[in-house]
Amino acid sequence: MELTDLRDRIDGLDDQLLSILNERMELVKKVGELKRSSQSIIYRPEREKQILDRLAKHNNGLLTRQAIDAIFFEIFAVSRNLELPERVSYLGPEGSFTHQAAESRFGAMSEYLVLPTIHSVFESVETGRAKFGVVPIENNQEGMVVETADFLREKNLSIVAEMLLKVHFTFASQSDNLKSIKRIYSKDIAFRQCGKFISEYLEGMGIELVAVDSTSKAAKLASEEPEAAAICSSISARLFGVPILFDNIEDSDQNQTRFLILAKDFTNVKSSDDKTTVIANLPNTNRPGVLYEFLKDFNDRGINLTKIESRPLRGEASFRAWFLVEFLGHMDDPKVQEIMHKYGTHLKWLGSYVRVA
Repeated sequence: MELTDLRDRIDGLDDQLLSILNERMELVKKVGELKRSSQSIIYRPEREKQILDRLAKHNNGLLTRQAIDAIFFEIFAVSRNLELPERVSYLGPEGSFTHQAAESRFGAMSEYLVLPTIHSVFESVETGRAKFGVVPIENNQEGMVVETADFLREKNLSIVAEMLLKVHFTFASQSDNLKSIKRIYSKDIAFRQCGKFISEYLEGMGIELVAVDSTSKAAKLASEEPEAAAICSSISARLFGVPILFDNIEDSDQNQTRFLILAKDFTNVKSSDDKTTVIANLPNTNRPGVLYEFLKDFNDRGINLTKIESRPLRGEASFRAWFLVEFLGHMDDPKVQEIMHKYGTHLKWLGSYVRVA
């Protein structure tokens, strides 16, 4: 078969895809009308998971699960914007990994509010200036984002969903000759996480490493200086039009960041695989055995704890702590209800959501 024939067939399939997508959007529009009339929630992560699981189960082609998820998350995002356009805030700047995470779930068409701090993202959702907020909660190489953990305790927001994003760094520059590069801009943490690349490719070249506030700012500076380069995300390199010379230059290909989607007064319907997050302000933590007894309650009920992080209880002279606790299961599970009732006001439920990590 000739190349022209193959392209003609692809064009024909594209036409069919467009027609089918438009047909889907007509149904989505009707769903949106029904949801608005009944005051139903537009964003349903558990429903999206059901669709993706079903598609993956019946898939017998070349598309991987990751590819299916990427394609349909964009379709879901377009669908939600047809049902009810909603503003999404995220920790900036534009071109950051949080921006990339937000777009991976809410798509390129959503209206975004780019904010400078984690506190401002929480506040935007709390005040209703944004329907959803996207913030980082932890990196598997660097640990917990303590600001996010602290505001989860202080603010009254719900966790809607979690997302995992593999952190890939690129080396971008207007110059295609490494010998002409005099300085590299990036965030200090990015320099640490790309140490092998720097030592193997740039050692002894006298290149200055300049730490800046964000990898997005690094890309912007590299776009303005012909003799500069940036270690940044691919989205920020594209955003500022800086050619990518090397991709995936991070030391570890296991580097991942987990993000949370936040909303106000949001409850997910139970799915087949859920995780729950609570804040535990345990009484009398200075008494021997208090934490042990709390953890034993989960063990006795066969509930799998996946994370427990301690944070200082601010405003007190003592060294008491509160705990961010995550476990498998949904708030509506009877055994989870037993624990919630036993500890009462000492536990703050933050949300039950589809488990990703």
